[in-house]
Amino acid sequence: MAIDFNHTILPARNSEASAKFLAEMLGLPAPRRWGPFQMVTTENGANLDYMDTDAEITPQHYAFLVSEAEFDEIFGRIRERNLPYWADPGWTQLGEINHHDGGRGVYFEDPNGHLLEIITRQYGSGGWNP
Repeated sequence: MAIDFNHTILPARNSEASAKFLAEMLGLPAPRRWGPFQMVTTENGANLDYMDTDAEITPQHYAFLVSEAEFDEIFGRIRERNLPYWADPGWTQLGEINHHDGGRGVYFEDPNGHLLEIITRQYGSGGWNP
């Protein structure tokens, strides 16, 4: 049996706005509601389900593998919105992108502080290993 990742739940202050942000930034179809969730579905069928909460949000990290052209489009939207971005998950290389494994990568935050990452090469695919 093949095992595929299906979904994860992201706590949000405003699930509708948060899901819309993610879908717009990644160029994905508009979110759809299912129960208490606003679901964003990736090309491979995995769902990121935003759910409203009043509790403290512990930011999580979510990475997306994209093509070079998609990277250009998404990175363009990051810059158009004047969002801060980093080359690293430690937020030390502000305003830079990385070139791990011969590709490109960048980190930015969603409205809840979740760290979103787009990469053009799978980690380890180009021999880069710090």
